[in-house]
Amino acid sequence: MSTIGHALIDPAAGPTPYAPGVPARTTEEAILSRRSLRAFSDRPVSRALIEELLALASRAPSGTNVQPWKVRVIAGEMRERVVQAMLAQVAQSGEGEMKPPYDYYPTQWRDPYLARRRKVGWDLYALLGLKREDKSGMANQHARNYKFFDAPIGLIFTMDRDLSTGAFLDYGMFLQNLMLAARAKGLDTCPQAAIANAHEVLRRELQIPEIEQVVCGMSLGYGASAIENTLVTVREPVAAFTQFLGLPE
Repeated sequence: MSTIGHALIDPAAGPTPYAPGVPARTTEEAILSRRSLRAFSDRPVSRALIEELLALASRAPSGTNVQPWKVRVIAGEMRERVVQAMLAQVAQSGEGEMKPPYDYYPTQWRDPYLARRRKVGWDLYALLGLKREDKSGMANQHARNYKFFDAPIGLIFTMDRDLSTGAFLDYGMFLQNLMLAARAKGLDTCPQAAIANAHEVLRRELQIPEIEQVVCGMSLGYGASAIENTLVTVREPVAAFTQFLGLPE
């Protein structure tokens, strides 16, 4: 455990209490206060601040410095146009028919991964008062992904198709840098694999060339005081996923 200000922090205990708009003061606090929020306020975010966050994120390491990330920042009328196009696609074909351009999840789920997946879903639905039989309510909640959960800024991430698996590792470090930098400025995020399901819509609306594939999206803004933002996800203890070899206890 360590201290942040006057508070004793236990990383295994989960995130720090959430307070909308409050900047993280240290790297540790940025990590512990980061959450995938699903409700944002309409408070605007300036272009200068977004550019600063992306510049910080770009210091992420990448194999032989290839820097595979490409970012489209959408706001205002462009954001609204893209949102409406994605929602129209969901209404027309059903989200179950919208597939990402690459395999993000396994085709066959098994425990412990299936149990973790189910738990986070049911924990969120419980906060929202959605019961297992309310399929329509669950679908509506999931469709909020395509509204960027009302965040004023939507981020679309792409990379060239001819890059290989290592570029995804590089991209993950870039995204994490971006989310932690956002917390340092009092902003919040929600990384969204679901956005890649709408890759055909995004390609059309944003004129994404064929050489690029959509990796994911992200909501960016100032978090709202909403029940869904109180969700705290469970993490496995270090002892469950780590072997210490040649080190004394």
